[in-house]
Amino acid sequence: MKKLLFQNIKCVIYFWSLIFSLYAQKIEKIEPPFWWTEMKHPVLQILLYGDKLSIIDSVYISEAKNIRIKKTGNPRYLLIYLNIENIKPGNHQIKLFKNKKILQTVHYRFHPQPKQKPRGFSSSDVVYLIMPDRFANGNPSNDNHPEMIEKSNRSLQGGRHGGDLEGIIKHLDYLSNLGITALWLTPVLEDNEPVYSYHHYAISNHYRIDPRFGSNEDYKRLATELHNRNMKLIMDYVVNHWGSKHWMIRDLPEKNWIHSWDKEKNGFKRSNYRITTQFDPYVSKADQKSAIEGWFDSTMPDINLNHPDVFQYIWQNAVWWINYAGVDGLRLDTYAYNPKDAINKWVKKIMDEFPSLNIVGEVWMHDQAQMAYWQENSQVGKIQNYISYLPAVMDFTLYDAIKIMFNENNQAWDKGMVRVYENLVNDFLYPEPFHIMVFMGNHDLSRFNEIYDGDLKKYKLALSLILTMRGIPQLYYGDEIGMKGDKSKGDGDIRRDFPGGWPDDTINAFKTEGRTIYQKKFFDFSRKLLQWRKNKRVIHYGKTLHFVPENNVYVFFRYDDDETLMVVLNNSDQKQTLELDRFREILPENIKGEDIISGNKIKLNEKLEIPAKTSYIIELNPKL
Repeated sequence: MKKLLFQNIKCVIYFWSLIFSLYAQKIEKIEPPFWWTEMKHPVLQILLYGDKLSIIDSVYISEAKNIRIKKTGNPRYLLIYLNIENIKPGNHQIKLFKNKKILQTVHYRFHPQPKQKPRGFSSSDVVYLIMPDRFANGNPSNDNHPEMIEKSNRSLQGGRHGGDLEGIIKHLDYLSNLGITALWLTPVLEDNEPVYSYHHYAISNHYRIDPRFGSNEDYKRLATELHNRNMKLIMDYVVNHWGSKHWMIRDLPEKNWIHSWDKEKNGFKRSNYRITTQFDPYVSKADQKSAIEGWFDSTMPDINLNHPDVFQYIWQNAVWWINYAGVDGLRLDTYAYNPKDAINKWVKKIMDEFPSLNIVGEVWMHDQAQMAYWQENSQVGKIQNYISYLPAVMDFTLYDAIKIMFNENNQAWDKGMVRVYENLVNDFLYPEPFHIMVFMGNHDLSRFNEIYDGDLKKYKLALSLILTMRGIPQLYYGDEIGMKGDKSKGDGDIRRDFPGGWPDDTINAFKTEGRTIYQKKFFDFSRKLLQWRKNKRVIHYGKTLHFVPENNVYVFFRYDDDETLMVVLNNSDQKQTLELDRFREILPENIKGEDIISGNKIKLNEKLEIPAKTSYIIELNPKL
């Protein structure tokens, strides 16, 4: 009898274990992996991914309110929405139920809010843009990784060269000594494309730093090391598209999480890139749809930001990195390719959560009115009842002028330095001209020193301009040592390795003694201006008064209650003489000044002579 009873118990145990195994879930991913209490936006989406999640019919989380679950068309996903207003820091249990029976318990942690808030970035900063794969290889052991498809191949222009976060950390003193105050890295999240993955705009995992760059902790350590030097970290963030090898793209929750899904064509439909369709009053729906819903490239599926679950997921991810790593600002890639109302709402939620943050959007347009449309409180946008919340935009129209005007030696009506003047004339379109990022080049453009064949005089003119005019100046890594790169030869050519970033480099431009004479001339000039600019409040926030260029010479003043600066840029191939009476509305008679570039004392009486292709930055000082 006892034997029979024992066998029956075994059968019952086996039966229920079999039933449980049918219901058991193997949870492979939980995103976000943890969260914070006391958020201004208290609704949290927890995404679970694994086996048999579709059978879950209810969820319990202690202290959470308004818990609801949302199932997708894919049974491997479960979305949990909850209000975390009452949740306290610590470990919490997520209990998953089926027919009121607990099938599984998942542990989830809530952290208290970080003490340090984002520092933002402003016109008091100078931003330095780095492509991490091409800057410095600080840890050769992570050049390859078993989970990552593409392997290191420095001989291949479009291959991975091995630069990483450790290489950047090891050279932060170089950047601080140069005079840089903020660092913008092109994306560093995992990009597992089989080829051409080094640029990292095709993200394959939103919660993981690419292991060939380092770890999540390394990224956090980079932010800490920057903050210890009173510098800032700007994250290059991509909302518009993900990578084709993204784990979610390979197993979509629902087809409508991305645009232009077509299995027979592998989902690909390219954008027409006409982002002016966002505000074109005569636009056809077909053209606008092609621009906004088309893929940026075959490896970059266009996500559907209008989908509420996608919106919440990608918003939370940005918040997660800002809080986790201590990010100070965002640069939003391909900003105008997003549905404009959705991305605007996304930015507002970020800024509501982090009022001290700053965000600059890549609005690659060639007309000031079109760029001003996107800036916060723009009167241009209000014409169409569009109220933008994006704090800053990039000044592509100024770049359009910079890339040609220094070869225009003799001034015509609309050429030479007039191009800068006419660019600034349109500043009335911008609600906040100080929140415009100005630059001589970036990772998508032929390098300045390639365009001008390494002409130091023209480099000095351009750098003098962007470091003294209104806005947030941005330099591209290597410009300060005269690096070249030709876009027509491929993106890899404008993204060359920084000399000295690899152990076997024959030239080490990170060190004074390692620079060539050519590199030293560029570096010394750059450092002098950058270090001087650091403490010049009149440059950071002062007013501007400028004069119509004559004989290819542009003169403008920066001034506040305490100081006045006179900037003179002679773009002519001849020495020029300025009649100073023209500037007396701001320039006192018989005043003296000091040119911070040469250190020369200058009398500003009746006339001022300035050599060809030369810049003066004159600090006016009546006591001289």
